[in-house]
Amino acid sequence: MSRVFKGLRALLASPASSSSSAAAAAKFSSSSAFTATAGKSATSKAAQKTPKKPIASKPKTEKPATPRTTTRPSGIFKLTPVSPALARFLGAPEASRSDAVKQIWSYIKSQNLQNPANKKEIFCDEKLKTIFDGKEKVGFLEIGKMLSRHFVKSS
Repeated sequence: MSRVFKGLRALLASPASSSSSAAAAAKFSSSSAFTATAGKSATSKAAQKTPKKPIASKPKTEKPATPRTTTRPSGIFKLTPVSPALARFLGAPEASRSDAVKQIWSYIKSQNLQNPANKKEIFCDEKLKTIFDGKEKVGFLEIGKMLSRHFVKSS
């Protein structure tokens, strides 16, 4: 039986044998306390015996420069054809989703179309109504959703 189980068994013993359980509990607690202090002193002595050596840094070896290959943009950075309405707004027949959103936000900021009371709401002028289905107000999270129909799927 393990030491822990013996100690637990002694503590959970019936009250009739309380004198034997108390003696077993005392024996268990004193032996575990002894091993804990002995373990601490052994580790501290080991730490004192081995002095720390200064770490010398190794010189870095120069690797030959590998030529970087240019990766094609993908996802929201990929140039895709856009609808005629969005092309008129952006001034280009192709655009990436990220550039389109940036240009729309710069237009909103320059024309002061954001609701000052609720910054999440954008008031649409005539130019934005052509993109956002003629809505008077658009939430800022809706902009990405409303733009998705303007990007033509290409295979």
